Amino acid sequence: MPRVYLETSFVSACVSNRTDAASIYRREASRDWWQAQGPRHELFVSLAVLAELSAPAYPMSREALDWVMNIPSLEIDEEVRGFAEILVRERVMPSPVAGDAIHVAVACVHDLDYLLSWNVRHLANPNKLTHLRTICVRVGYLPPRILTPDLLWEDPDELS
Repeated sequence: MPRVYLETSFVSACVSNRTDAASIYRREASRDWWQAQGPRHELFVSLAVLAELSAPAYPMSREALDWVMNIPSLEIDEEVRGFAEILVRERVMPSPVAGDAIHVAVACVHDLDYLLSWNVRHLANPNKLTHLRTICVRVGYLPPRILTPDLLWEDPDELS
């Protein structure tokens, strides 16, 4: 079963109450993915996702935390922090060594197949993937495929 890291923007989109067209699209696509594809994948978050969702100013914090309360949380250890530092130093991810860099490092170190995100600026950005792959291979990791929920649809017949 493919292993998927649910980055904060995915969880946030699931519970968003914003009414602009882009937010409605992301909410519906995320919820559709959760319903149709979630059961076909092994899902994970990290303590970084939980910390971001727990921030007092985070919109819909309680609802977002409830959404992922039964999802296993992956450890952020020295190996993850060290790789996040490399990602920032090599300019694959923006500084500081937090947020996006930690999310990618968690997915790499824990050998996940996918990182699901609506962050198309720093994460689900095709222009960054070659650079990410190069750094991952240099350090000895296989990078996850970083996709938006509307692009990660597995055919159930292909998973058996």
